[in-house]
Amino acid sequence: MRRLLPRLALLTLASALAACTSSEAPRPATVIEAAPSYSDLGALRVHYNVLPTLAMNRAMAASYGVPQAADQALLVVALRHRVDGDELPADGTVRASAVDLSGRRQQIALRPVRTGEYTDHVGLVTVSRHDTLRFELQVQSAHGGGMARFQRSY
Repeated sequence: MRRLLPRLALLTLASALAACTSSEAPRPATVIEAAPSYSDLGALRVHYNVLPTLAMNRAMAASYGVPQAADQALLVVALRHRVDGDELPADGTVRASAVDLSGRRQQIALRPVRTGEYTDHVGLVTVSRHDTLRFELQVQSAHGGGMARFQRSY
């Protein structure tokens, strides 16, 4: 009887696994296009990204002057003037906010950070696991302006 029990358990497991895979043929993977990380507002291109601060290496976090924390992400907004296919530095103002799935709105205080001849606008936003944030950027520049919207999930 002792020898029969392990064999019975193995037979039951094998038939359960066979039932899971026998009805559906393997499917090829489908590639999902990444959402664009920029918006064009006239001749102004607005690049944006949100990085969890823990995903940044220490040198990068230090260069932006941000602490690394599990509940913090860094919003980076870059303004570029599009001329004949090139992107040149553009000055302007950016106001940002984020809304989570429960409807809670965060105003994001942005500050300029110079990198060579370019200026990025950066600010911290509070994030939580398994949440989606919808971002709104109000942008104004001599080269264009308007609202840019995007979302990110964590």
